Amino acid sequence: MRDRSQFPRFSDEEMVARHKSVSALMDQANLDALLVYGAGRFASEIYWLTDWPGGREAYVLLQRDKDPVLLMQLYNHVPMARVLSVVRDVRWAGPNTGNGIAGLVKERGLSSRRVGLVGSIPHTQHQKIRERIPQTELVEMGGKFRMLRTIKSPAEIARIRLASRLTDDSMQALAEGIKPGMREDELPALIEPAYLKAGGYAGIHFMTSMPMREPHFPVPAQFQSNRRLQNGDCLITEISGTYWGYSGQIHRTYSLGEGPTPEWKKLHDAAVEAFETLASVIKDGTSIREAEEAAEIIHQRGYTIYDDLIHGANQYPPIIQTRSTARHEEGEIVFRENMVIVIQPNVITKDEKMGLQFGETLVVRKNGCESLNAFPREWIVCKND
Repeated sequence: MRDRSQFPRFSDEEMVARHKSVSALMDQANLDALLVYGAGRFASEIYWLTDWPGGREAYVLLQRDKDPVLLMQLYNHVPMARVLSVVRDVRWAGPNTGNGIAGLVKERGLSSRRVGLVGSIPHTQHQKIRERIPQTELVEMGGKFRMLRTIKSPAEIARIRLASRLTDDSMQALAEGIKPGMREDELPALIEPAYLKAGGYAGIHFMTSMPMREPHFPVPAQFQSNRRLQNGDCLITEISGTYWGYSGQIHRTYSLGEGPTPEWKKLHDAAVEAFETLASVIKDGTSIREAEEAAEIIHQRGYTIYDDLIHGANQYPPIIQTRSTARHEEGEIVFRENMVIVIQPNVITKDEKMGLQFGETLVVRKNGCESLNAFPREWIVCKND
């Protein structure tokens, strides 16, 4: 049998604490069980509950006074799940996952009970569950579960710190490797070895190159073109390195052959000012309304934003914009100690032809924010000497 100690692991104490916090959530909502769905490699909620990174799709059923069950697809993923999962009852869901879940709910005596749901359960599976166990009361718990996870444990912060270091390494590799004549879609090949050599993997690498004197795009692009880089270009970025389910994120701007033009320097200075203002304002007890208000400095400088201003690590709450650009539906959220956030002002011109992003990953502490990145907070000039 494979040795589970040869893989990155969270401690038994860490996993027990997570399950206790979920039990408390179930008690608060008067639930008899919680059914959690996740899909894909490093499916976040499944991984958090089991220490198994996940497969195509899986469910965890947690229930008072009974051991949890991990029900999963695909069949050939079961052996590895049995090695890594702290949930010892690991089962294949069968050829029809919805039927498998309904059968498990019946087996556990939950047919007429109150069961919370977490995750984006596919419609066909949800429909099958409703058809087969119509007396079960299904209660949406996704939002409350996500809020539960916004406060990170020391072990989680250590994991994000490592991912952030890998992200820094990838940014340095980009600074050293960019050359005129390279295609934009070659740049990920500079970035990803930093993760892969350390046992991690790429999260995102959003990048846009353009001539500084002919700007035409306001955000780092999710897809890279075959455009060839040339001196006088800038490259705006949003980069995440990931290590076993936890991501760091950083945003910097590069230029080839020369420093920023006056227009780009002014834009960059505004983004840095907004970042540093927010990093100084946010601490344990700061409200998102206070953060939004502080970010109005962007608009006072004559710019606006496109992307989110702040989001939690791995896209957890809070996810907010400035007061002038707010488009979220959440109620009032307060920043709490050991939340991990990304402050990432994407400052753009109002005609949306010119923009860049500046930011990084931070831990909220009692009296301020601690950065998990060490890469220089500056515009990076690649001289290509």
